[in-house]
Amino acid sequence: MPSSGEEYLIARKKQIERRRKIVTIVSMFSFFGSTVFAIIPAIQQASQPKPATASASPESLLQQQAQGYELVLKREPENLTALEGLVNVRLKLKDTQSVIAPLEKLVKLRPDRSNYKVLLEQIKKQQTKSNQ
Repeated sequence: MPSSGEEYLIARKKQIERRRKIVTIVSMFSFFGSTVFAIIPAIQQASQPKPATASASPESLLQQQAQGYELVLKREPENLTALEGLVNVRLKLKDTQSVIAPLEKLVKLRPDRSNYKVLLEQIKKQQTKSNQ
């Protein structure tokens, strides 16, 4: 016949084992529940049709870039990077009339760069040809 001390230890072990099982079950439910709550919105978002976004035309993107360079030049009128960027964007837009002013400024700021001078001369020749 087991003594009262042994009965207590056996009862205590059973009680500890039940608590472990409960904690394990609660932990598993919590883990799987949090996983489900993370996955469901992702699945819903993937299953919804995406609205068609109006993609901007390349020309409008170039115009936005030109406006950005112009804003920089208002703050820093002698910013070489912004001047070069503005010239390149306006050349891509084939806006030769508005290329002349920033290109002349580049020639003044960087007289050592002959490619600016050559480009300015070419654009001015095109302007005179188109005006005739």
